[in-house]
Amino acid sequence: MAICHARQHHRARSSTQCRSSQKKGEQAIGRSKGGLSTKIHARTDALGNPTGFYLTGGQASDLVGADHLLVDLEVEALLADKAYDADERVLDVLEACGAIAVIPPKRNRLVQRAYDKELYKARHLIENFFSKIKQFRAIATPQCQDKLSRNFLAGVHLASACVLLN
Repeated sequence: MAICHARQHHRARSSTQCRSSQKKGEQAIGRSKGGLSTKIHARTDALGNPTGFYLTGGQASDLVGADHLLVDLEVEALLADKAYDADERVLDVLEACGAIAVIPPKRNRLVQRAYDKELYKARHLIENFFSKIKQFRAIATPQCQDKLSRNFLAGVHLASACVLLN
């Protein structure tokens, strides 16, 4: 049986036999200043080895990733950048766990908190991890490779496994 194409009929779209199947699932692509992007939120141990990941769209706040990664956290100290300086969502959760928050305060904070600047210098380990996984093309350009978040997250796990094995 031959497939009839839409150009032979009065309809503007192709027939159901010619249409490709829709990808079903959640997409973690969002629009930010740089265009379409995906944020990878990661949690690492003291050596910079990954222990957890969460994906959000590019327009999402870093605190969305913190809400998912700080659940059931058992650490002595948490090193994070200024984006995680939020009383109710991060600092209170860390205080309840008994962890030390090594997070520099935001500039617009009314009461500036103290933090351990020497311990904060070890935060470069997570930045080094991100630079290593960004060497993989599928991680550096997610919207070209995988639109579904489960596929992209699988690629992030694979890339991090390759980094751990080296």
